[in-house]
Amino acid sequence: MKEEIFGPILPVLSVSGREDAIARINRGDRPLALYWFGDDAQARDEMLARTIAGGVTVNDTLWHVAQENLPFGGVGKSGIGAYHGEKGFETFSHLKPVFYQSRFASSKMLYPPFSVKTDKILKMARKFI
Repeated sequence: MKEEIFGPILPVLSVSGREDAIARINRGDRPLALYWFGDDAQARDEMLARTIAGGVTVNDTLWHVAQENLPFGGVGKSGIGAYHGEKGFETFSHLKPVFYQSRFASSKMLYPPFSVKTDKILKMARKFI
């Protein structure tokens, strides 16, 4: 936890509650990404309002990077500026992009546990690939 990680490792840290999580985020360098999981919109909005991160994905991971219409980049030690689409020229200011994953997103079938329905869909898709 002393250096940036660019690899297949996602550290998970324990916190005693929302206040502890916000304090931990704000105590360190600005993170390149922040992932929020939960259905409590008020708690989510409070986390977004009280922290600074390069980008945020809600109820999933990494998807804020793949959205061409959301800027991607860091703040402070995690990077300076942002790019993607028109946001490249806004490099010297920083917006806080937030991606909300729908509860009904088709990407959910990519994660275990796989249902019988998912197995059938994947089996059918393999015929065309």
